[in-house]
Amino acid sequence: MGERTLNMKLLIDCDYIVYKCCAAAETEMDFGDDVIVVTSNFSDAMKCVKRDLNRIQSDLGSFDDELILFFTSPNNFRKKILPEYKGHRQRKKPCGFKRVIQELKKNYRVILKDTLEADDALGIYATKYPGNIIVSPDKDMRQIPGKLYDFKETVTISPDEGAKWHLIQALAGDNTDGYSGVPGVGVKKAEKIFEEKGYTWKAVVETFQEKEMTEQDALVNARLARILTTNDYDHERKEPILWQPDQDYKINSSSGSTNEGNRVSSV
Repeated sequence: MGERTLNMKLLIDCDYIVYKCCAAAETEMDFGDDVIVVTSNFSDAMKCVKRDLNRIQSDLGSFDDELILFFTSPNNFRKKILPEYKGHRQRKKPCGFKRVIQELKKNYRVILKDTLEADDALGIYATKYPGNIIVSPDKDMRQIPGKLYDFKETVTISPDEGAKWHLIQALAGDNTDGYSGVPGVGVKKAEKIFEEKGYTWKAVVETFQEKEMTEQDALVNARLARILTTNDYDHERKEPILWQPDQDYKINSSSGSTNEGNRVSSV
């Protein structure tokens, strides 16, 4: 891990952990006559979650750091941008999911912000209070500057790298989340496009237009792809601020600076 900061916090995407543990604690009982009942062993689910949290602390070399657990709100602001967002995910949360979260609140600090996914709440906290470690297997978190532990290794993301990853995802899309990006463009091809044209909003729009799509299509994908930072959130009104790039938006690799563009009020 290298040098540690006193009072460093571990900011954990706990949706993944609790979902996995609750699913593992389920048992399906077939009574015949079209009656199938799913039950859950709550104790097993809790033991699994606590074991995973302890393992994270052990992997990062300390049992003393404060853990903050982040969860996704049942309401999602991205559905107002694209009603089909994550619409293909029909499976309900596994048995015991909500109860485990309530139990965790007794011993851990839990953050769940209305209309936000865990990723967004993590991104807002991590950029408002830098110097902590994000713990998440989600590639989306590579947009957020700082330290990221993905359950395999710890990497440090620069602001420049985070901004580039956002544009890459806007082009490549994310089928698991239900937004397509540019047809035929994956991460590798997106990186090649930006290497040739530069990491600019103009390059994004041109790539969409080459597939007979519009700048509005590009903007929808960029807004869906973006993980919120503290600058993308109205803390007083408690709502997201939608990303709105200037026409000359670009990432200046040589200086490490980014022309962030403007932002407009949320949905």
